[in-house]
Amino acid sequence: MSENASTVAELLQSSFDNLTRAERQLSHSLMENYPVSGLGSITAVAQNAGVSTPTVARMVQKIGFKGFPEFQAALRKEVEATISDPIAKHDTWADQAPNEHIVNKFTEAVIDNIRHSLGQLDIETFESSCELMADTDRSLFVVGGRITRALADYFFLHMQVLRKDVTHIQSISNAWPHYLLDIKKDDVIVIFDVRRYENSTLKLAEMAAEAGAKIILFTDQWLSPIAKLADHTFSLKIVVPSAWDSSVTTMLLVETIIADVQQRTWPETRERMEELEVMFDRTRFFRKFT
Repeated sequence: MSENASTVAELLQSSFDNLTRAERQLSHSLMENYPVSGLGSITAVAQNAGVSTPTVARMVQKIGFKGFPEFQAALRKEVEATISDPIAKHDTWADQAPNEHIVNKFTEAVIDNIRHSLGQLDIETFESSCELMADTDRSLFVVGGRITRALADYFFLHMQVLRKDVTHIQSISNAWPHYLLDIKKDDVIVIFDVRRYENSTLKLAEMAAEAGAKIILFTDQWLSPIAKLADHTFSLKIVVPSAWDSSVTTMLLVETIIADVQQRTWPETRERMEELEVMFDRTRFFRKFT
């Protein structure tokens, strides 16, 4: 399976409605510790899910594989992709790169990422997530990792204007435990976590879940381990012809969510924005041209 193809997780999600009860049970089992849960023998996979071996064989064919060996080969490629470092990713791309200009090639990849991700977007998940983030009776926490903290910071800055009681959890592992003191049951924590998933972020998610917080996850097509703890997950395609993954699709969704939350909270948001503008004028924070 190439990086442009659907992941096994995406195939399971898109085929879920067409699966039998036993196959759905198997699908849930595979997603609990994805993708490692599918790398054992077919007998072990069946036993872990509490289904028969023929059920495993039928389901992998139903989601598009010729058989169990091809299914496992796809999972192994995903494991390799999630742990590959920037140099390895660039070398893989460079060997296969055609002669088109990078501007066109990169743009086409980003557009494909957007088209694929929006095609897989669950509107109910989107609506429910925005409703949670707009609920000012809940505290809202935002956290990112080494790379995704830039997305988290951007999201936090806008949410801080839109509504009250928003906290940006610093991703430094020796600092975030302090924030857990303030997380209450039914509060909302938005987490950004993409491949080369960070252990400290997973631990934070585990402890937040134990506190009863609602977790909204922005991740990639391979799914962060946090997905098994999240109430709502946005799985977005991030592959581009570069040593780095792309944040464009994630940013598009983030900005769309900001716009939706703004509509939901507009009376309060308008007052906050007007008050903020008065502060900017008093401090002369921005230049004004008259």
